[in-house]
Amino acid sequence: MAHSGGLDLLKRVVTAIVLIPIVLVLVLWAPVWLLAVVGGVVALLAAHEFLGLSEHYGVRPFHLPTYIYIGLFFFALALAGGAEKPLLSTAGFIYATGLASALAPFIFVTIGITRARLGEALPAASASTVAFSYIALPLGFLVQLRQQWAGAFYVFYLLLIVWAGDISAYFVGRSLGRHRMAPRVSPKKTWEGAAASILTSVGVGVLLFQHARQISQFFLGLNLIQPRDGMFALESPPLLPVAVLSAFVNVAAQVGDLVESVVKRGADVKDSGALLPGHGGMLDRIDALLLAAPLLWYYAALRVLQ
Repeated sequence: MAHSGGLDLLKRVVTAIVLIPIVLVLVLWAPVWLLAVVGGVVALLAAHEFLGLSEHYGVRPFHLPTYIYIGLFFFALALAGGAEKPLLSTAGFIYATGLASALAPFIFVTIGITRARLGEALPAASASTVAFSYIALPLGFLVQLRQQWAGAFYVFYLLLIVWAGDISAYFVGRSLGRHRMAPRVSPKKTWEGAAASILTSVGVGVLLFQHARQISQFFLGLNLIQPRDGMFALESPPLLPVAVLSAFVNVAAQVGDLVESVVKRGADVKDSGALLPGHGGMLDRIDALLLAAPLLWYYAALRVLQ
């Protein structure tokens, strides 16, 4: 068992070493339309895993209509990816997501007419609607966050504090964890690990904002970002708001992780898939971002509107 655990950890580390530089270069350097395309692919993979999980609940989901709906949503984001004015791109995104969210249940229930048993229509439509709102919409927020002023820095900040918090929770929970957070859902998660995760994210978040100008200048020198994508203000941001923001983003990430654990536990499976060695499926890898990304988007959008 110990050998198996060590092998799993090795796979996890190797996968992270390969993926993290690719992800960082993508979110910093890639134009928004390309990020939307990649986000759409990630959303489709994660939605496929989620619909597979829903089958463990006795649901026969609408696979192809769900993929088409999610694909069209990200196609629209890619078309809007060239907008240079964050205020206009934010307004368009709000209108598009509002309409897509309102239409989704009606479209999928209507598709249920094709089922021989109408009793299957609502469960299948519910699975498709949740797949869109739970996976596609949050990843859409992540793409649109990249369009905000200093968007590349915000996405970099989001990924780093989520990853740092996750690593801290893992190692502190294993070594010092004594009090289980939610033993029915995720037996390995502890309150000690959760507290360490918050503190680590706050520390990393504060450091990132305090050195935002230097970090942005470094990325600009490597031609990874454009001037509008970095944070070049000379004054340091107030410490308390950044610490509070980092804490809220971390808690959102931990809640996102727990929510996916509930779904998997109800389906009686360990991982959502086996796409990423040591990490499980795509949904396992992005679950912490699914609530954290919309939260940070809201903060960045408010700054644009002020």
